[in-house]
Amino acid sequence: MGSTILAAGLLLAGLLIGVGFAKGRDADRYVTVKGVSEREARADLAIWPLGVVAADDDLGRAHASVQRSVREIKTFLVRNQIDTTDVTLQQFVVNDALTNQYAGAQVTTRFVIRQTVVVRSTQPERVAAASQRVGELVSAGVVLSSGGEYGPGGPTYVFTKLNDLKPPMIAEATARAREGAEQFARDARSELGGIRRANQGIFEILPRDQAPGIFEGNQILKTVRVVSTVEYLLQ
Repeated sequence: MGSTILAAGLLLAGLLIGVGFAKGRDADRYVTVKGVSEREARADLAIWPLGVVAADDDLGRAHASVQRSVREIKTFLVRNQIDTTDVTLQQFVVNDALTNQYAGAQVTTRFVIRQTVVVRSTQPERVAAASQRVGELVSAGVVLSSGGEYGPGGPTYVFTKLNDLKPPMIAEATARAREGAEQFARDARSELGGIRRANQGIFEILPRDQAPGIFEGNQILKTVRVVSTVEYLLQ
């Protein structure tokens, strides 16, 4: 009797182990698919740094020249229907050539003053149009400089409403991934099961015109893309 119970127990244990292995093998049967979602987006913020520079042997005259340039820039912006409320002055730097011990006899102008006028506007199209007429500032006597913290110059266009696009784009990318998984299952003569693992992917903001030398920040129109990766069980 005892041996019969022991044999039955061993048989049951063997069956349970067999079921466990079968489930393990089923869990290994899955397909990995990717779903892509893209949207065209329009920048809703423009940041335009305008660097001005003035040089003179008299510090007061150099400073007055910079102030005049700042006034000319603000007048130019108003003329182009750009709100100057959020215009800020940054990076005020004064260089005295006589304090440079390596300058020597090469000093021709003692003082050089630089300042950056940063235009921040929620009307990128107006900023883009004004940037095409920046030569008017040069004609008005404004000496513009580039480089520094803001790079080579020109407006940068920013899309700030990415969070509004995330839910529908994730839903679309997931749906496209499932379409691919369903097609794979049909081709493999299998049934599509539940999700084994999922990764929503990283959102990218790309230039609409994707060509060498074109940067996302230089374009008002952009492409937002996400690639979701989903693993589906196969039955």
